[in-house]
Amino acid sequence: MAKNLVIVESPSKSKTIEKYLGKDYKVVSSKGHVRDLSTSGKFGLGVDIENHFKPKYTTIKGKKKVIDELKKDVKKSDFVYLATDPDREGEAISWHLYDVLGLKPENYDRIVFHEITKNAVLDSFKHARKIDQDLVNSQEARRILDRIIGFRLSKLIQSKTDGKSAGRVQSVALKLIVDREREIEAFKPEEYWSVTAHFKEFDADLATYNHKKLEIHSEVEVNEIMDKLGNAFTIEKVDKKTKNKKSKAPFTTSTLQQLASNKLNMSAKKTMTIAQKLYEGIELEDETVGLITYMRTDSIRLSDEFIKNTYGFIKAKYGEDYIGYAKQAKKKENVQDAHEGIRPTSINRTPESVRPYLSNDEFKLYRMIYYRALASLMADAKTDNTSVTLDNNNYQFKASGQVIIFDGYLKVYRDYEDTKETILPPLDTYQSNIIVSNSITNEQHFTTPPARYTEAKLIKEMEELGIGRPSTYAKTIDNIKTRHYVVMEDKKFKPTATGIEVTDKLQQFFSHLINVEYTANMEHDLDEISEGKEVWSDVVEEFFHEFEPAVEKAFSEMEKKEPEKTGEKCPECGSDLVKRHGRYGEFVACSNYPECKYVKAEKKEEVVVCDCPNCDGKIIERKTKRGKIFYGCNHFPKCKTAYWDKPTGEKCPECGDMLVEKKDKIKCNSCDYEK
Repeated sequence: MAKNLVIVESPSKSKTIEKYLGKDYKVVSSKGHVRDLSTSGKFGLGVDIENHFKPKYTTIKGKKKVIDELKKDVKKSDFVYLATDPDREGEAISWHLYDVLGLKPENYDRIVFHEITKNAVLDSFKHARKIDQDLVNSQEARRILDRIIGFRLSKLIQSKTDGKSAGRVQSVALKLIVDREREIEAFKPEEYWSVTAHFKEFDADLATYNHKKLEIHSEVEVNEIMDKLGNAFTIEKVDKKTKNKKSKAPFTTSTLQQLASNKLNMSAKKTMTIAQKLYEGIELEDETVGLITYMRTDSIRLSDEFIKNTYGFIKAKYGEDYIGYAKQAKKKENVQDAHEGIRPTSINRTPESVRPYLSNDEFKLYRMIYYRALASLMADAKTDNTSVTLDNNNYQFKASGQVIIFDGYLKVYRDYEDTKETILPPLDTYQSNIIVSNSITNEQHFTTPPARYTEAKLIKEMEELGIGRPSTYAKTIDNIKTRHYVVMEDKKFKPTATGIEVTDKLQQFFSHLINVEYTANMEHDLDEISEGKEVWSDVVEEFFHEFEPAVEKAFSEMEKKEPEKTGEKCPECGSDLVKRHGRYGEFVACSNYPECKYVKAEKKEEVVVCDCPNCDGKIIERKTKRGKIFYGCNHFPKCKTAYWDKPTGEKCPECGDMLVEKKDKIKCNSCDYEK
């Protein structure tokens, strides 16, 4: 019987950690949150509004068995270590476990580690502490605020519009997208022209007239200029400078999501899912170990030990000149800096050495994280930059070139950075001060509207404006997608009619609350709570007394959108049939609901995948009640053949079962055969 019980959040993490601790420790998992706010009380908020918003918690569905098992483990142990994730949410989960398991101050400790390696886990026991109630209060205040806003506004939106939900951060993010769309719609393109001189080895663009900025707005203007230009240019000025090109800081959650979107074409949700697995532990040949540090962070700080080891690695592999001494970045404002930036747990664990143990996507993300952290501690690259000014009848043309003379951090990071070398001829060595062009051309252009947000741009904007926290970006973006408030066009967000409608209705009644400044200030208040500078109940109470009157007014005065008629009549009562929106999407039903409950049956197109191997039917794409895709026979229930992974139609040469697509591989549905 183990004397010490360690409780973590993730089952996969528990297996890794137990191997490090030995026989005197048992490591178990809470499998995430075990309690949440109940849906009792006024408006179903789960808080006592009249008693300083005292929360009422209830066991999450399906977690009673987990709690009962944990209670048995606690009884068999002498001491309990709460080792949930090292952030505010993790602190709150530890507090809930402490409360629900009936722990006492003398028989528990809270430990945190930011990487799942043997040294980090063992070291965390040397710094054991009690639960930080200020961090818990901050997280619980966030949860209560999100519950109040989510429940009250979502009910309002559902009753008045085609929308499904609203939220503290979600609605502000959606507003950014809608505002950008309106900028695009209002944009009026303006004509402008460019003039380019073409030489044998380079091109130069017209920039100024008499060294003053020149703008050309019409064909008449450009023709007047072209008439004044000859083919001979005077070399007026040649500037040469050596510049340092600095590497980027290690990844934060936000910058990781941005670059993964731009370079790896991964959504924020997918990026965080893969990063979570890399953090929790990967089975290598001789050990199970977390490959990266904790991936929810807004800090770019690196540990002294990692810096020291990395400097040694750089010196041994690339030479002393490649070490970027004293490159640690300073802490920015509004950064919690609770733990390090995202980095590999060991600089010696190169991407190539662990590739056999990773999926393709895991390898791509780990490689990017590894080389970003390595590059951040390498020397600056050096470039020779040349700029040339050529004069033609008082019109100045300019050209520039750049050559890398020392690659520095680009030695490892060139794949992730756009670096273009442009070589100019040595114009300062010309015997004559005159150079002749082959031709001079002009081209018409029109100004373009601001671009729609990509995932990367939206995350960057949210971070710069102080909306939400790094750990919330992926969830926020997923929400506005799944609520059908936006569609993706060319990997950019375009608001739907419903998204625009919901935003406009919210702005009509809640513009003083659903805006960038108010949301950013709320994040500041939550930070103040975490530092013990604000009382959580005061912050919630102040918000509620401003928010609730606006909600009541909106319920009373907001116009309800009438459902769209289909032009058909109900076959049961003769009323109009209308389009309605439900949990599983749009459907057609009687407008006389609830007196008439007629719903038009939906004709579904079958997506045929392959022939059924067990009857003369077809395997088709289907969905569970919760919307999860699986593949089953269209002769169900007569034939119960079904697969979770997409079948290929081929049979396994070893056991005869179906070959299916698993991740990026073709595998047998039953045995270990892999194609």
